Amino acid sequence: MELKSQWIEYQAAGVPVQAYMAWSKRVEEPLPAVLVIQEVWGVDGHIQDLVRRFATAGYAALAPDLYSHGGKPSAFAPERIKAVKTFLDTVPPVVWTNPQERDKAVAGLPEPERTRVGETLGLLLSPARPMEQYVTDLRASVAYLRAHGMCQGQRIGATGYCMGGGLSALLACVEPELSGAAIYYGSAPSADRLNGIRCPLLGFYGGEDLRITEGVPAFADALRKAGKAFEYHIYPGAPHAFFNDERRSYRVAAARDAWARTLAFFAHHLTPAP
Repeated sequence: MELKSQWIEYQAAGVPVQAYMAWSKRVEEPLPAVLVIQEVWGVDGHIQDLVRRFATAGYAALAPDLYSHGGKPSAFAPERIKAVKTFLDTVPPVVWTNPQERDKAVAGLPEPERTRVGETLGLLLSPARPMEQYVTDLRASVAYLRAHGMCQGQRIGATGYCMGGGLSALLACVEPELSGAAIYYGSAPSADRLNGIRCPLLGFYGGEDLRITEGVPAFADALRKAGKAFEYHIYPGAPHAFFNDERRSYRVAAARDAWARTLAFFAHHLTPAP
């Protein structure tokens, strides 16, 4: 399918944010839209590919670059992110979650790689991410889509991965314009925010991703008690980020099933019955 894809800029509380957008070049009527929310790596090749995949499936798709709020820092430049991914592929998984082990592994790198990887990695994995700012930027992207000629008057859904999975759930808690939200291995919002949810949720989790997956039954129970619709799937043997086909965590069977279920979910909730 021939697509129109481009980087656009929208305003969030008066501050510019960049986003990658795509839709079918052969379609003239407005399309339902899917907001694709980045992993911790930003709007990298994987996220841009997902935007195009949703566009090929018949949606207008948009991925806000949450690191571009007011101008992207040099530490988040694509080549710096790529260097961090390469580094993490060479170290044990404990380095991801243990700051002491992470510092020790980074210290073994030669300069200037040591400084650059250390700076970018520290920002990417910081516990002090501005999540509320990200949610504000995402809400502004929903408003942008609602006003855009290619999806004006159509329904909007959201899907997110890793950090973006948690943000997809958070967005559903505060954005009444969402018609559906998919969560890929993202942390659950606090229970006090769940009453704001107005759309159905769909979740996908790896059976080996215990840090996230062990909390899913409690999340599901809290949603049930709040009267919210939530369907979730846990894939035995799958790790965190099993859907990312650019990483060694990729598991094709789980990813294939999750993709089919996501398309069916959005087809049901974003497109009215004929």
